[in-house]
Amino acid sequence: MLSWDDFRYVKAIADTRSLAGAAEALSVNHSTVFRRLGQIEHELGSRLFERNRGGYALTPCGEEMVRLAERMDEDIVTFQRQVTGHDLRPSGELRITTNDTLVVHLLADVLAAFRRAYPDIVLDLVVSNQPLNLSKRDADVAVRATDRPPDVLVGRRVVGIAWAVFGPAEAAKGFDIREAGRHDWIGFGDNLTGIKAAKWLVEHVGREKIVYRSNTVLGLAEAAAAGIGLALVPCFIGGATAGLKQFAPADPTLESGLWLLTHPDLRHTARVRAFMDFAAAEIGKRRKTIEAA
Repeated sequence: MLSWDDFRYVKAIADTRSLAGAAEALSVNHSTVFRRLGQIEHELGSRLFERNRGGYALTPCGEEMVRLAERMDEDIVTFQRQVTGHDLRPSGELRITTNDTLVVHLLADVLAAFRRAYPDIVLDLVVSNQPLNLSKRDADVAVRATDRPPDVLVGRRVVGIAWAVFGPAEAAKGFDIREAGRHDWIGFGDNLTGIKAAKWLVEHVGREKIVYRSNTVLGLAEAAAAGIGLALVPCFIGGATAGLKQFAPADPTLESGLWLLTHPDLRHTARVRAFMDFAAAEIGKRRKTIEAA
């Protein structure tokens, strides 16, 4: 009889295409992986891998085993998520994901206040500018600036995020938004080209006037304050950055939403519900600054 561990070993070898990589992923010795693979193949009476110049390649039998391993992995994660969803205690570990910009300029104080209010909940903060997969429990709660939250998640839009043009105070004299193309601008990296502010720059300024790019919103205000160019920045960030001045009123067409999101199976978990309610209230206290109202 094969065990779940057997499937884990085969999947790890398939994912890394090497015994050494699988050993590292499984936190075991190289020799253990080698011996375990031999035992599994002997028990099945079939080879699972062919060794070639690119590493360990799956045989048809190996491919079937990996497909089954992936389904088993998904079932286990789903079960864990559903069990966690029945947890009624506001305690335990809560994994939160958000981006670097929100951590620095908004969430640090919110998280500190939450810890004081719920000392039995341990926070595990995952800072990433790429969205994590909450369906696979990469995180329990996501705090995201977006206009299109994933359909597979549930949550609430807490506030709108206002954006405006910011630059060094000495450059503000005579600025006219209708002549934006006269100035040098700080643009967005390829990973941010889909946001409204990035599209506005291309349409109203032109690519030739974008002299500097950042793949995170966190760097926009600092680059503008250093005098590299003008930047479209969330108002609550621009207003808190020394040396920056807002050149024009917030543009309502650039507003994005700030969402608190979780997986449907987790929304009734005590610690998830506690954080969603607490964070919404704390961020709501800062609404005037964030929405530039």
